[in-house]
Amino acid sequence: MNKPEHFRPPSVDTVLRSPGGELAIVRHGRNEATDAVRHVIERLRSGGAPAAASVDHVSRLALDWLEERSRPSQCPVINLTGTVLHTNLGRALLAEEAIEAVVAAMRAPTNLEYGIETGSRGERDAHVRGLVRELTGAEDAILVNNNASAVLLVLNTLARDREAIVSRGELIEIGGAFRMPDIMARAGATLREVGTTNRTHLKDYAEAIGPETGLIMKVHTSNYVVQGFTAEVEPAELAKLAHQHDLPFVDDLGSGTLIDLSRWGLRKEKTVQDALKGGADLVTFSGDKLLGGPQAGIVAGRKDLIAKLAKNPLKRALRLDKLRLAALEATLRLYRDPDRLAQRLPTLRLFTRTAGDLRALAERLQPKVAAAIGTGWTVEAIDCASQIGSGALPLETLPSAGLALRPLGKAAGSTVEKLAAAFRAVPVPVIGRIAQGTLIFDLRCLEDEALFAAQLDALKPEQSDALA
Repeated sequence: MNKPEHFRPPSVDTVLRSPGGELAIVRHGRNEATDAVRHVIERLRSGGAPAAASVDHVSRLALDWLEERSRPSQCPVINLTGTVLHTNLGRALLAEEAIEAVVAAMRAPTNLEYGIETGSRGERDAHVRGLVRELTGAEDAILVNNNASAVLLVLNTLARDREAIVSRGELIEIGGAFRMPDIMARAGATLREVGTTNRTHLKDYAEAIGPETGLIMKVHTSNYVVQGFTAEVEPAELAKLAHQHDLPFVDDLGSGTLIDLSRWGLRKEKTVQDALKGGADLVTFSGDKLLGGPQAGIVAGRKDLIAKLAKNPLKRALRLDKLRLAALEATLRLYRDPDRLAQRLPTLRLFTRTAGDLRALAERLQPKVAAAIGTGWTVEAIDCASQIGSGALPLETLPSAGLALRPLGKAAGSTVEKLAAAFRAVPVPVIGRIAQGTLIFDLRCLEDEALFAAQLDALKPEQSDALA
């Protein structure tokens, strides 16, 4: 009986001198290429490889390993979930003007904290503060890295070691286990709950005010709505009560918008301007939700209170970098021309796409998708409903259209999961949603039809394995 031959790999140096090895060095550097060849040889040895492995085989495996290892962890995807502002997919898409501003800020030093006219140190929020004042009517504004930070900064500055009065019906929890009571605790404020989950009255707030009260706060319920036998106090009444006791009234809008969305057929959402006119001393809101800009938190309101926030050491820890400031400034400038905003701001453009246009898109794509996934499936153009997402307008849906991919026969749900996984495995992952044993592609956020079609071509080589 013949004994199996021991594995005899080529030397690392021989592989590196081969055309494939030289290509690996050019693309990834000698150290990385050397490590890759050693990794492949060890993998072949431990995996029971044939007695001999060619230089070309080893160099090809090493280069493949390096290419896979070098792919960015964060990559573009095609959002067909039906949620426009999808937190897990990065929320708002930036306008071209914002993208250009970010690229310009990346390529050269900027006057981030430098006064060109004075030749002295400047203040970074000044690049955006004037625009926020102009667009909202606020006396002043301050910028941080998200709305949770804005709330944290306000509470830590105005209610540290004091009480913050909030209705029980507004003690929200949103994505990522973010809870308002936890933020208050981290800010050093004591939560004073008033009212009940469904009904809170002005007298509940009034009876809670005492010598330890730091502020009264109203919190946008974001991703839920309390309906039925309910009562809540209007912000103007809370503002009046707070001012009678020389307390600040803070209105946390969560998402926040600068325009009346009803002009585009959406349900009216309270704007930052509405909140300020309603008596709020400070309004907190996000930059990357309804506003359509980069991740940011904005506090707008009374100048004296903003000055206190600016002096808090936390402000430095929560500040925006030059890239997001550039993107936010460019985004806010678009609001000076509201008549063209729906064309220039991607978030609003996606909101306002018509169901008819989306239905036509679905019917064009239906035969292409059916051909790509092969037999065993039905692909149907359907009417569906998109949602805004990120806690904004939780009951508002947008008439939309898409594709429903259903397995024929009595296929189990795991088959649909395999199909969804196959679409996620293409070069630009396609992300849909699964409902009632059906993979649904809502087309509201699909603007590049050719890019999607290219992913269908990439799906075919693995079709028999991934979709079986």
